[in-house]
Formats: sequence, C-alpha cells, structure tokens
Amino acid sequence: MKQISSFIGKYMAIIVLVVAALALFKPGTCLWIQTSWINYLLMIVMFGMGLTIKPEDFVLVFTHPKDILIGCIAQFTIMPLLAFILGKTFGLEAGLLAGVILVGTCPGGTSSNVITYLSEGDVALSVGMTSVNTLLAPLLTPVITYLFLHTTVSVDVLAMFLSIIKVVIIPIALGFVINHFFGKFTTKVKEALPLVSVLAITLIVAAVVSHNSQQILTTGAVIFVVVILHNLLGYSCGLLLGIALKLPLAKKKALSVEIGMQNSGLATSLAATAFPNLAMATVPGAIFSVWHNISGALLANIYRRMTEEKDVAVVRKLKIEM
Repeated sequence: MKQISSFIGKYMAIIVLVVAALALFKPGTCLWIQTSWINYLLMIVMFGMGLTIKPEDFVLVFTHPKDILIGCIAQFTIMPLLAFILGKTFGLEAGLLAGVILVGTCPGGTSSNVITYLSEGDVALSVGMTSVNTLLAPLLTPVITYLFLHTTVSVDVLAMFLSIIKVVIIPIALGFVINHFFGKFTTKVKEALPLVSVLAITLIVAAVVSHNSQQILTTGAVIFVVVILHNLLGYSCGLLLGIALKLPLAKKKALSVEIGMQNSGLATSLAATAFPNLAMATVPGAIFSVWHNISGALLANIYRRMTEEKDVAVVRKLKIEM
C-alpha cells in the first residue's frame, strides 16, 4: 500500500491531467460522477489532512507568530487581488469571474505542504500557514469574496460560511482528534492517504470538467490563461515578498508555494453552493486543480536546485546592477 500511495503521489499531476483531458474531450466517460459528490469527496480530503496534523504543528504559531502572520496576510490579500485584476483585465463573464475570485480567496491546500517538502522548503511553516489559514477561511473567504463581487453578482455569505464549516473545519477537527487519541492506528492509515486524496481530487476534477465540458470548450483559451497567470504570479509574489523581508531561503520557498497553490477543490465546492445560478463558476477551480499540481511539481524541481549560497549571489548581483 505504501509503495502504491508513493507512486500515485509522485505521478499525481499526470494522473489528474489525463483524467481532466478525458473528461473534457470525452465527457460521457465521466458523467457517472455526480457533482453532488464534490462536497463529500472534499470532506474525505480534509479528514485526511486532519489525520496528519499534530499538536506540535501549532507550536510554530506561538513560537514564530510573525512568520505565520506574514503568510496569513499574504494569502488573503495577494491571491484575491490578483484574481480580481486578472478577471477584470481579461473581461471574464460573471460566472468565470466569481470562480476565479473564489480560488483566490480560498486558503492553501494540502498540496502546498507536499510541494514545499519536495522543494526542500520549510515544511513546518507551510503546515502552520495552511492550518491557520484554513481555520480563518470560514470568516475571511466569504467576506473577501463579498467585497470583490457584491457589485457584480449576489453572494450568499452565510451559505459559504456554513459550507466551509461543514466541508473543511469539521472533517479536519475530526481527523485531528482521532489522530491524537488513536495515533498508532492512524500511523498505519496515513500510508494510504496519498492514494485516497489523489483519487478524491481526481474524481472532483472529472465531475466538474465532464459536466461543464461544452462551456469550457466554448470559453476558449482565456480562462486557461487567467488560471495559469494567477498561479504563476502567486508563486512569484510569494518569492519576491520573501526576498523583500530577507527571509531564509527555506521560508521563501514555503511562502511562495503556499501563496501560489490554493485549495481549488474547496473553491469548486463553494462555487456550487454560493453561486447555484452561475454554472461556469465551478470551472476555474477545476482547471486550477489540474494546473497547480503540474506547475507545483515543476516548481519543486527548480526550487530543489536553489541553495542559500546561490540565492545570496543572485541578490548581490541584482544590487550591483541596480
């Protein structure tokens, strides 16, 4: 099981990409996966995240609150602003705009922790930021979404709040409690988590893409361009912020990944809840789910080659040129 989970986790990007392409060009093969399953699939992923969290993961919040605060502020300002600017710049229609902004206002997901690890970044900081941002999401995600969209579409803030509590907070809390009291059992179960998480995420992507394949194809390349830019600019802004604050390289990597990678599965789920009359609102989250796993894997390969010495040399060269 451990070897299977490791293989699945390693090739997650390729698996998700193949399934997404199949759902897009041959939707009939995936239409059996109902969109009503999305919330339950996401709850499984969040429960798995809860099983991996330990009390000591929150020690960083109290010992290094400045680092967590930086990550929190950056997460809920940079990505929503980028989403709004890109959406308006490319003239997205109401449904797609709502979906892109929802992606921007969601916290980072478990994928960011994995990519930070593969990037040789500060994993403890990544887990701390993801945990705190996720706990703040029930309040901040609906409020920020409302601020950006209330003049364009009707935003059901209460429905979003309750949905995040049900789909994210309760499963994570349940997983955390079970892990705390039944640690020996969950240690064995954790080996299967990558397999379960990838399967759940793949089914979410397949459901959304297959049921909206015609709409996705008719939107043209614009939504793909927006999603890719949103993700890449998030990585870049996170790295530049880390450089500006003179953080150690490992923390720069963690901040970059945490900001650029979003819980797009949650965005897809919330889109169906908060914007039931905007079918296209679920599309950006689905596309982001596919793309950020591909870009994250590529970014990890680049970041692994970066060392503190090289980083310092680059900064010195920039100062000399300036």
